[in-house]
Amino acid sequence: MKTVILTMLGQDKPGIVQTIASVVQRHQGNWLASNFAHMGGHFTGFVEVRLPAEQLDSLVTELDQMPELNIKLVEAEVPHPSTSHHVELEVTGNDRPGIVQQITGALQQFDINILRFESLCESAPNWGSDLFRARFELAVADNIQVEELQEAVENLANDLMVDVQWQGKP
Repeated sequence: MKTVILTMLGQDKPGIVQTIASVVQRHQGNWLASNFAHMGGHFTGFVEVRLPAEQLDSLVTELDQMPELNIKLVEAEVPHPSTSHHVELEVTGNDRPGIVQQITGALQQFDINILRFESLCESAPNWGSDLFRARFELAVADNIQVEELQEAVENLANDLMVDVQWQGKP
């Protein structure tokens, strides 16, 4: 068996996920996990699939015959044992250029791995500007203290509200 990750991008239209699911099923694949989004009129996403190794080449061939989608495929790697735990970090503040770079720079100081990142800007009439919201799922080394992480992000600007939730802290 092989586990692969498919990433895709294309003009959005109804039926894309069903089409991909049908191709995966025809090649005896098992749909393990996925994440899709609509952004700027485009469909984008990724899927983790496990399938018999002998089906991999024919899966790639069939996916390559879908010109409406730009699809890339990579083999999944076996995860290594970790000495970290998961942390959820939520940040809210006035939107401005560079805010993502500032937050991720603060995280990098602690050698933190970003496992998942979702963000959006929304109108906030009461704030007088657009509001930036971000949610991170992080792999944080066991020796990092929650207070240090929270303080580092809060110190970026006085308008940032930061919430940190440890998951499975030893």
